[in-house]
This record gives sequence, C-alpha cells and structure tokens, in this order.
Amino acid sequence: MDKESKLEEEILASFERDEWKPVPKLKSKIARFAAIASASLGKNKRVNIRISSRDLDDIQAKAAEEAIPYQTLMASVLHKYVTGRLVEPASPTPRSSRTRQKRRVS
Repeated sequence: MDKESKLEEEILASFERDEWKPVPKLKSKIARFAAIASASLGKNKRVNIRISSRDLDDIQAKAAEEAIPYQTLMASVLHKYVTGRLVEPASPTPRSSRTRQKRRVS
C-alpha cells in the first residue's frame, strides 16, 4: 500500500470514529487566511532589520501558534501599527516558557 492510500485510510477511519469536529467561525477564518494570502502577494519591497535573537524566537513561537510564517506576522504587525490599528493587550503577554527553556539549554 502506498503512502497516500494509507493516509487516506487513516483519515477515513478517524472520520468514522467521529473524531472530526466542525471549525467554529469557519467563514471568518477563511476570510482571515484569504486576507493574509492576498497581502503576502502584494509585497514589493524588501527590508532588512536587526532584532535580538530573543525577540525573533518569541516572534517565531507566536507565528507558530497562529500557524503563519513569522515574516507574515512581522509584516502584519508593522502594517497594523502604521495604519493605527495595532491594539495593545490589556496586560503584557509573558514570554513563552518554551522560549525560556530553549534559552536555558543554549
């Protein structure tokens, strides 16, 4: 059995065990990712910046949580800032424990 057939059988078995659940707010999520995709296509300038490795680690971790590339997250934050739509959280978000553990090991 080839790899694709095995994967298809696993997916079908999972579906038959009723493990699949509807995605809440599917239309808004589709719209969000469509906006991200179209925004990424409209970029025509390149910028190089230097940031701390700690900040980059945190940005990459946050992007992974959001399931988007970290460069897309950075561009989105900058875009929201320059358009006045960047909203600060009520309380500062603590740095992830994963990032702190990673730094301890390094």
